[in-house]
Amino acid sequence: MSAVPESDGARAGRFGLARRVIEGWALLGGVLLAAIALMNTWSVISLALLNFPVPGDFELVEMGVAVAAFSFLPYCQLTGANVTADIFTSRASPAWAAFFSLLAALVAVFFSTLLIWRMSDGMASYIEYEEVTTILNIPRWTAFPPILISLALLVVAAAITLREAIRDMRNVV
Repeated sequence: MSAVPESDGARAGRFGLARRVIEGWALLGGVLLAAIALMNTWSVISLALLNFPVPGDFELVEMGVAVAAFSFLPYCQLTGANVTADIFTSRASPAWAAFFSLLAALVAVFFSTLLIWRMSDGMASYIEYEEVTTILNIPRWTAFPPILISLALLVVAAAITLREAIRDMRNVV
């Protein structure tokens, strides 16, 4: 359906800027993940050779992987790369496939909105109680702003896929 990335001409249209921001955010998440992998590799090598790992490496991995994973969610929603149950749609008529896409988009809008609400509340709680990591004393709330940006982009991506699903539903009915 419309979950497949649109052509370059379509990208310049109504949601072109949002699509480019979402793609760029996912690329930044990939860069962060690569940096975490390099830091982790260096920590293992320095432990083996120098008996001195990167202090707090597991704390940095924990926070960095969480931020990176959330950065991929909007792109996955936008491109239809999320987990799907193709067993239900592989032999479905175009009308049923469009209906399932519409239902999935509605669920995505609902859950992305719920996630941003609850994660912002979680960040406020970490700020209020001033929780920090054990070794590096990094405030735990510092991982939340990029996660909240990811979730805001997920809401945007879900809204775009909902609009596309509505359009597709109209085209087959």
